Amino acid sequence: MKQTCIGATIVQRTSKIAMIAAQRRTSRSCRAIRVSLAGALLCVGCLAGCGSEKKAEAQNSAEATPALVVKVTRRSLSSTLEIASEFLPFQEIDVYAKVSGYIQKLYVDWGTHVHQGQLLAVLEIPELEQQIQSDQASVERASEELNRAKSAYTVAHLTYQRLHDVQKTQPELVAQQDIDVASGKDLETNAAVSAAKQGLLAAQSTLAKDKALYSYARITAPFDGVVTEIDAYTGALLPAGTSSNKGDQALCHIAEDRLLRLVIPVPESAVPAIRLGSSVQVRVPVLAKTFQGRVARIADRVDLSTRTMHTEIDVPNPKLEIVPGMYAEASLVLKEDRDVLAIPLQAVDRQQDRATVFVVDGNGRIQERQIQTGLETSDQVEVISGLHENDLVVVGNRTQLRPGATIQPKLIPSGLLTGGT
Repeated sequence: MKQTCIGATIVQRTSKIAMIAAQRRTSRSCRAIRVSLAGALLCVGCLAGCGSEKKAEAQNSAEATPALVVKVTRRSLSSTLEIASEFLPFQEIDVYAKVSGYIQKLYVDWGTHVHQGQLLAVLEIPELEQQIQSDQASVERASEELNRAKSAYTVAHLTYQRLHDVQKTQPELVAQQDIDVASGKDLETNAAVSAAKQGLLAAQSTLAKDKALYSYARITAPFDGVVTEIDAYTGALLPAGTSSNKGDQALCHIAEDRLLRLVIPVPESAVPAIRLGSSVQVRVPVLAKTFQGRVARIADRVDLSTRTMHTEIDVPNPKLEIVPGMYAEASLVLKEDRDVLAIPLQAVDRQQDRATVFVVDGNGRIQERQIQTGLETSDQVEVISGLHENDLVVVGNRTQLRPGATIQPKLIPSGLLTGGT
């Protein structure tokens, strides 16, 4: 009985020890589970926080508006006046015949390039040829008459001189009447010599005049140029051209085309800036080329009806690329500023007398800034104050932008903005 009680007691103690061990294991497991849950929750919280930050950054980035910007740079600006006109020959004339005659030989045709003094045509003038022969005969007769008069004067003068000398040495040897007759003969023959000289000069003058007229039978070019029109051909009768008869037929029309004129009407507002000798860029659209010209002549007077001043530009045409009558666009420089701050016109917003721009700071935010402008061209404007070199300004449409807003700037070269965004 006693042994049985001892055994039961041992069994009970063993069961309690086992229960205590089990409770301890259970407690450790619970603590481990709690630690694991806390770590998991912490990781989830971290992931959630990181995700929120990235999401906010993405959202802010998505809300930034993209915009085109350019840098404020230094450059040379010039104000120009562009006027369209058409080329004219430097000089052009209708070539007329000085004397009437038939065209015997014609050496030119449409488009022939000629030089000054080059023979264009030869006229046949038979009447004038005969007149020249008659004039030559008259000169010969006048020359013979002069010789006879000189001979008669020589004899008369010697006779008078001898009688006069004898009278001095021997006064009573020669009668006074003979001396008077000899003196009169001397004077008469001397006058005849003078008359013969005048007759010879008149005959020679008539011959020279007719020869000068006959020289016009050879029609030559008055200057270098091109024959732009032929009005008569071989065998045609050309009348003598006179200023009183405007209906006279011309031989041809010649125009000088190695130097061309460009006549432009300069507006009154630009007249003070026009200077003789100043360079002009002349663009010929049909040739897609630009030529260099210069202001050669100005009227120095404003036309009261058009309020413009007649201005001529000389454009050299040595290769004959330009044909008179072609259209051209002349660009006259009115004012030029060098090494100034400049921005595209598209960047400036004007409201009455106030000019502003949107400047982008280092954080990508917009600042509205008032500026003072100067010289303006077709695509650029000078900035006198309000901006610094390398500042970024917004170009293009500003309706969707506000000061303080964040943008995504896209830098573009300002040279790409010519004539619009």
